[in-house]
Amino acid sequence: MRLFLTSLLVSVAAASAGAPAPHRVVRVSPRDATSPAEVSVAINPSRPENIVAVSLQTRGAGTDFAYVSFDGGTSWVSVRGPNPHGRTQGDDAVDFDDAGRAYWSYISFAGLRVERPDEAANGIFVNRSDDGGRTWTAPTTVIDHHNTVEPFEDKPFLTTGPGRRIYIAWTRFTKYGTSDPDETSHILFSLSEDAGESYAMPIRVSDDPGDAIDSDGTLEGVVPAIGVDGEVYLVWSGPKGLVFDKSTDGGLTFGDDRVLGPHPGGWDIEIAGLGRANGMPVTGVDHSRGPHRGALYVNWIDDRHGDPDVFVMRSDDGGERWTSPVRVNSDEAGNGAVQFFPWMAIDPVDGAVNIVYYDRSGLDGTETGVTFARSTDGGEHFESTPIDIEAFETTPDVFFGDYLGIDAYDGRVVAVFQHFTSPSELALSAALFRF
Repeated sequence: MRLFLTSLLVSVAAASAGAPAPHRVVRVSPRDATSPAEVSVAINPSRPENIVAVSLQTRGAGTDFAYVSFDGGTSWVSVRGPNPHGRTQGDDAVDFDDAGRAYWSYISFAGLRVERPDEAANGIFVNRSDDGGRTWTAPTTVIDHHNTVEPFEDKPFLTTGPGRRIYIAWTRFTKYGTSDPDETSHILFSLSEDAGESYAMPIRVSDDPGDAIDSDGTLEGVVPAIGVDGEVYLVWSGPKGLVFDKSTDGGLTFGDDRVLGPHPGGWDIEIAGLGRANGMPVTGVDHSRGPHRGALYVNWIDDRHGDPDVFVMRSDDGGERWTSPVRVNSDEAGNGAVQFFPWMAIDPVDGAVNIVYYDRSGLDGTETGVTFARSTDGGEHFESTPIDIEAFETTPDVFFGDYLGIDAYDGRVVAVFQHFTSPSELALSAALFRF
């Protein structure tokens, strides 16, 4: 298996200037939203005009929100999520299954970072909507700890699969944020086989632990992807680099961890104007009938050239062998321009690889734009389009989150992202593409 080393890097002609793809940008969050961030978005495959995004709100709300469209993203309605325990929520993710049911996962906690809290609890929950996001069920428990925040369950992401299956993976901290060498982090996984009515007892996937500091030595950033034959693929970042594991029995058992290669800069990358930034790997599988059906992709950032860039690599044999990484952003390597928070969606109909990321190329200081990149040849070349939104400056005084969102279906692409509308306020907007 080829490790991805700098000497193997494909960077020349990896991206094409091309003609910018036509698109429109619309506001998603309402004017009274309190700085929404960390957004995930999904297109309903049974009704593609129906789109759902979910996010936290960074001040005051506590409870997270869904944003629902039934006209392809032209207009949006906000729906407050259920929160029967009244806890703080975050780390939202959303996906539709083939039957048009939507699933919304998140963490829910109280008493974190408090020495002797009056209330302590933490867990992971999933809401389901059978009407396109208008209404949501009461939360279903994936895992929940009462009267304690140890261990702490963090950064869950979910995806759907065949046979009413829901897959969810996350990081467990034995004691969140501590530098105690006896405290660790691991990657956990759980499975629902009844359309989210219940979830199996979590299993540990990672063979070797990371630390519990929530930084480069921690195991973090796992986003599950499902193969065309029901394989479960997981990639995460840790002290050894990018680590891969898979299940060939639908998520009941996993194999041995395999290091794909180094992750220069690691999980926790210093970026001016942000309180924190990560190089989270995102996985995806081509479910189309095209030439790359079954291909597994991983998308991430690292700073092997001295500044954070966006990369993609592909495996055509279930993760045994990988292509050399392709540098997605088209600016000159090593020019000091920063790209961060990429997210990827593989169109299940046409097989295109769609990526959105924040981009400071051609801008000054902490000025930030948003760029969309698309590949129709298996991630070997990308054409980039600057999203039509005024550049904004970031500040670490306002929580900007850890990710943005994108989804694609049959040439429809929706990218949703947080951006500053004033020095102290964030909003969500969507870039809408049709190919």
